[in-house]
Amino acid sequence: MTAPDTATRPPSPDVELAEAAIVEHYARLVRLAYLVLPPALGRNRRVLTAHALVQRALPRGRRSADSAAAQVRGGVPGQRGGSQDSGYPYVRLRVLRTALEAGVPLTFRALPRRSQLPPVLPQVWGLRLFPRSGGAEELALDQWLSTLDGPGRAACVLRALERLPEAEVLRVLTEAGVADPAAAVAGSGDPAHDGLFASPEFDPCVLQARPTDLLRRRRLARAGLAAAIALAVGAAFLALPGGGWGADGAAAPAYARNAAAEQALDPGRLVRAAPTLWRTSSRTDFSAWPARGERADDTGLLRRALAVWARPGSSVIVSATPGTPAGPPMGPPQLLFAGTVDQAVVVLLYDGLRVVRYAEPRTGSAGAALDFARTDGASADTATALVLSRVDGNVRYLAAPWVTAAAQRDLLKPGDGAAALKLTPEGVTPPVTGPAASGTCTGWSALALTGDGATRLITDLGELTPARLTAGAPGAERDVTEAAELGDWSRIACLLPSVRSHGVRTVNAWTYAKQPLPEGDGTAAWLCTRAETWQGAADRVQAQFLAPGAPLAAQAARSEGSAACGPREPRVLAGVLWKSRAGQWYVLAAGSAQFASLSVSGNGVKGSANGNRLAVKAPEGAQVDLSGRLTDGTKAGVLR
Repeated sequence: MTAPDTATRPPSPDVELAEAAIVEHYARLVRLAYLVLPPALGRNRRVLTAHALVQRALPRGRRSADSAAAQVRGGVPGQRGGSQDSGYPYVRLRVLRTALEAGVPLTFRALPRRSQLPPVLPQVWGLRLFPRSGGAEELALDQWLSTLDGPGRAACVLRALERLPEAEVLRVLTEAGVADPAAAVAGSGDPAHDGLFASPEFDPCVLQARPTDLLRRRRLARAGLAAAIALAVGAAFLALPGGGWGADGAAAPAYARNAAAEQALDPGRLVRAAPTLWRTSSRTDFSAWPARGERADDTGLLRRALAVWARPGSSVIVSATPGTPAGPPMGPPQLLFAGTVDQAVVVLLYDGLRVVRYAEPRTGSAGAALDFARTDGASADTATALVLSRVDGNVRYLAAPWVTAAAQRDLLKPGDGAAALKLTPEGVTPPVTGPAASGTCTGWSALALTGDGATRLITDLGELTPARLTAGAPGAERDVTEAAELGDWSRIACLLPSVRSHGVRTVNAWTYAKQPLPEGDGTAAWLCTRAETWQGAADRVQAQFLAPGAPLAAQAARSEGSAACGPREPRVLAGVLWKSRAGQWYVLAAGSAQFASLSVSGNGVKGSANGNRLAVKAPEGAQVDLSGRLTDGTKAGVLR
């Protein structure tokens, strides 16, 4: 390809006319550049380069004084008869010339031209762009175009896309600097397939996006970050004066060895409680647990667990309950357990705020898991057990040292007795069926642990610490042991999945009202379930309506972060729309004993009642407002 003679070039139009031509025919010009560019560049670079070539086709110069009033009459591309001052032929020639230059191989004999280099603008980071995929015919056309040289592709595009006659194609190729335009036209193929050039396969303005090489990008980012840190540390050292304090005072330089941090990672400094400390300690929480497990003296295992806790690698699966910090220990933690459990080796550690479980494969080195659970404020009631492992829907627990007996029961079958479980000398339970994670609620497993003068009921909610189940009014909660309490829990156990994996410490069920139903349809019960969390925030409260004969309670209201049904606000009000056996709909509402009167209104429904219960006829689907007044005259709203 040779440089064209300047006498054959079309005159440079006013810059405003050229800009208008580019804006009006931008998509066609970009498609032209994309088709002429060599396919060896790859689709992503061809797209960006095509846009760059069209955007750089604007001629240099200033706007003329009278161009603002000029009427831009953009000739239709492909029709030479259009106005020559439209600017389109000029910008098309510039795009064609630079696209042909981009296909010239780089050599050491000449400086590269701007079009031969990757475009400065536009730039796309982290994504690869390419046009939509076409059919078999478009693929065959693209493969055939890759066999042509640049002038041959240009001749095809001018004929097929621009619809120029052969004489015009020869003239434009000559102006673009093609050495042998006739040969290019002769090798431009059969015009029968010209319609495929308008396919979306060759439209670089309608694009699809895919990510770049994510692993390579991550490695480059890490390498760049490490280099930046090293450069910053080196600059800090160079900036320090010969004597006196540096900018950080007496602090050690970055990455210096710190005695306190090293002690926290030293297996020899792990805290180990005496086996009988729990009998005399004023605290009956996890700090009174002794170190148990057949690998409690395995220094290598303990060192790995501490190191992973402090610096978990990319292959470590880390999880934490809500509100639990996942940082390294503040000092030497306490060892609770180290041993083989099923197909894993498990280490349990405690630092006064959190219990941490480290697990690695029993054989091989295919990664590890690290689980954090907040346990500050634990007591003998909430430090009764920890989850050691979950395998195939079964759960193994490590019981507290004061637990003397364990039994499993199904909350949905309150009439069935609890099945006794045999604990190992280390306090590990056999595999216990865990609650179903999802699907139909056909059973709900709970564990009854006896010790320290009480039998406590716990259940697995998908976390390291099981949740304690209780019953009773706020401030007077008690362990679930009576038949009536077990019966209530059998109706509401299937609502427990709504509080799964929320850092729940205890779940209390309180039957706060009994209500005789209209038309003699029996007596319903109203319950309030409060799930309190270890972090003390985001407690979840639910009010449930239990109709006579119904197998499960219906949720009447729910709230998150509410003080209702708790020691700070030991009251609740909720309502439901209920249908009698005769087919009549009623608004039923009940509040706790603190309510002196209730009222309901809205959608043609209006009624009130003295006391803490209300029943008013209502149409099906009625939406009403419910409120009440307390015995001291204060107005109180419904749980929401």
